[in-house]
Amino acid sequence: MQLQLKVVIITGGGTGIGKAVALKLAAQQAKVVINYSRSEQEALQVVEEITRFGGTAAACKANVAIAEEVDALVHYTASTFGTVDALINNASITAQIPMNDLDAVTDDVWDSLFNVNVKGMFHCIQAVVPYMKKQGSGVIINMGSVAGTTGIGSSIPYAATKSAIHTMTRSLAIALAPTIRVNSIAPGAVATRWWAGNEDKMHQLAGHLPLQRISTPEDIADAILFQLTQESVTGQIFTIDNGQTL
Repeated sequence: MQLQLKVVIITGGGTGIGKAVALKLAAQQAKVVINYSRSEQEALQVVEEITRFGGTAAACKANVAIAEEVDALVHYTASTFGTVDALINNASITAQIPMNDLDAVTDDVWDSLFNVNVKGMFHCIQAVVPYMKKQGSGVIINMGSVAGTTGIGSSIPYAATKSAIHTMTRSLAIALAPTIRVNSIAPGAVATRWWAGNEDKMHQLAGHLPLQRISTPEDIADAILFQLTQESVTGQIFTIDNGQTL
């Protein structure tokens, strides 16, 4: 898919990886819709930065866990820009719970993480697929994690949601072919605000990685742009982790 003038929704697009993707897409003259749930100021700042340099962007609030709000987000995008060419399913939440603390993993934790990370992604996919099928093309990229492969992450429910995303990506790639391609990115540690207050731990981790570095949001964004533009790739989970899972 050529990115120029394509319409792309980025969930959780106001910060971190979502912001990096938005800026890179806008630089390629794509039209980006920055979805946010709580980070309104950050989303508006991304839109302002893009428009200041002549790009096209808009911000739209929606909690992806609520199907009606997702429908409104996609309707806003299509009515503003005419269609939806690509969806970057980046919105995600976590819970910091030691892996061996099973008692802290409550039903509320399970429900909140699955509602956003898995069901929320599916809500977004359900909403954009009719537009993509109508025009005969589309690309969907789901944000996974190495936690979904290794089982090790910020909590057991978080790792489980990311594993579910990887499987859902493969299933959807089969279900939506040949019109729509579906892929996933599985980052290792990335230098985003999730590390706030734990920078020392991040730097210690980097020393144990084969490449001795932590990925930047821009690293992950570059991989997303590749999946958007490479017509032969579908149903794939790209691991970007500086050798963490070797």
